[in-house]
Amino acid sequence: MSRLSTQHRHQIQSVLGACPLVPVISIQDPDHVVPLGRALVEGGIRILEVTLRTEHGLGAIHQLRRAFPEVWVGAGTVVGANQYRQAEAVGAQFIITPGVTAELLEFGLTAHAPLLPGVSTTSEMMMGYAMGYREFKFFPAEVAGGIAALKAFSGPFPDVSFCPTGGIRQETAGDYLALPNVKAVGGTWLTPQDRIEAGDWAGITELAAASLKGLGQF
Repeated sequence: MSRLSTQHRHQIQSVLGACPLVPVISIQDPDHVVPLGRALVEGGIRILEVTLRTEHGLGAIHQLRRAFPEVWVGAGTVVGANQYRQAEAVGAQFIITPGVTAELLEFGLTAHAPLLPGVSTTSEMMMGYAMGYREFKFFPAEVAGGIAALKAFSGPFPDVSFCPTGGIRQETAGDYLALPNVKAVGGTWLTPQDRIEAGDWAGITELAAASLKGLGQF
């Protein structure tokens, strides 16, 4: 069986080490892409996960890569190898999936952009672990057991790190990051749709800055 290279692991570790907060971005209007990216970056965010939940996702990744070369820009909600290829083609620097399939895990072994596979169970984690993956997205975090589940995972998988996403709020992000096996957390609270639609970019910058400040030592 092929295994994940050390280079790929170092790449995803670099992404997760760049910022403790990962905004989950779903673009409804292409005109919002750059102003939203600027608002988050000015608030201190250094990782931008653009989901492929809308038709504007791939274009948004391309725009953000050009506009903000100093931050990590990647694709989220990738559910197949074809989407993985499309995201790489527009410049995605990392790939995040909501779950795992053998196809995705195998594709990630040799892909240019490193993969952060999504898992919610130990069985899914073991699929990736057998192939050399040690960094995972835990999704949907709150529904799948939250902090208690992550603590339990640390027993059989002491060398695995997570980026939990799903149901995490500004008030609970620090509780997750206090766990030794959590390197970053993702959330939609950093990109509230009402502020985006209102063009309240200053408000989003303030929200990002306040969220980071609230983490203290993290």
